[in-house]
Amino acid sequence: MTIQWVAVATFLYAEIGLILIFCLPFIPPQRWQKIFSFSVWGKIATFWNKAFLTIIILLIVLFLDAVREVRKYSSAHAVEKGSTVKPGGFEHTQMKLFRSQRNLYISGFSLFFWLVLRRLVTLITQLAKELSNKGVLKSQAENTNKAAKKFMEENEKLKWILKTQGKDDENMLEAENKKLVEDQEKLKTELKKTSEALFKAQNDVIAMKMQSERLSKEYDRLLKEHSELQAVTTIPDPGSENE
Repeated sequence: MTIQWVAVATFLYAEIGLILIFCLPFIPPQRWQKIFSFSVWGKIATFWNKAFLTIIILLIVLFLDAVREVRKYSSAHAVEKGSTVKPGGFEHTQMKLFRSQRNLYISGFSLFFWLVLRRLVTLITQLAKELSNKGVLKSQAENTNKAAKKFMEENEKLKWILKTQGKDDENMLEAENKKLVEDQEKLKTELKKTSEALFKAQNDVIAMKMQSERLSKEYDRLLKEHSELQAVTTIPDPGSENE
């Protein structure tokens, strides 16, 4: 194996390791968001898109070169299989065909997992943001509920005091009671807005889960197509056998 294919194979193993680490169930998306928010990632992000596209182009070039090698040695393999001029030529061609097929798998899966890794990081970041927003909205709703209950209790106490006190303080207590009722209505309005925002955040989380399911189905479909492509590229050319 040449140096370039050793590098591609190492890159493939690194991709598989990162995907497995990202899929660990005991590391929540919020923890990954904290890791991604480190200052070192901010420096890398300046040239991340260029590096991503450059790696894609390199992997596509290596993949097409591997396809060419497979077709080349598949034709030579079929010709030398029926020839008895060079006894050792068949084994040599078969060894080259095996190497080209191995390189084809390495480059193809490296390209595929690189795209999956990019999409997985994006989904983890989006999910972490949605969960953070949901937690903030939930905390606001709980605080609003507590404040509303507190005002309602104070309102009940004032009503009881109003009944026990004389008529001289009745007007003043009614004014305070009216003010408390107005504050209570304001709190109810804020509680309604917070509940609507929380409902919207829950819908966003559900949509994110559906998007993840669609990505999983798309991953299975692409893997199936990739396997079919590998099967097609390994079939010898019928024209070479007729010659």
